[in-house]
Amino acid sequence: MQWTDHQLLITDDDDAFRATLGDALSRKGFRTRLACDGMEALQVIEHGGIHLALFDVHMPRLDGLGVLQSIRDRTPRLPCILMSAKLDDGIIARAQELGAEAILPKPFSISAMVDAIRRLLEATYGRQH
Repeated sequence: MQWTDHQLLITDDDDAFRATLGDALSRKGFRTRLACDGMEALQVIEHGGIHLALFDVHMPRLDGLGVLQSIRDRTPRLPCILMSAKLDDGIIARAQELGAEAILPKPFSISAMVDAIRRLLEATYGRQH
């Protein structure tokens, strides 16, 4: 199995950001699914096939920390990356407490995101070809 055989879920309420990140990661060879908020993300994850989830902290209906809490209750091994333009010590502490494997401040470079994704996929699923 290649890294690119893993499916990523990108969740952000900013339509343009979500689409841009999805396009950039697709060009890097990853398969992506998109969700507009935490509730939609949980529905996608429940249907299976997601190998890594990326989500914004600040979203309507269910924020990123709420999504992370639900994921840990249901799918504890799913690697998760939180993203936010408004990180503070409280958010970082809570994300770490809930088991976020990575927290990236926005804006970030695509190479930083790809490095984090590959590191987490390897740690979770083992070395790839």
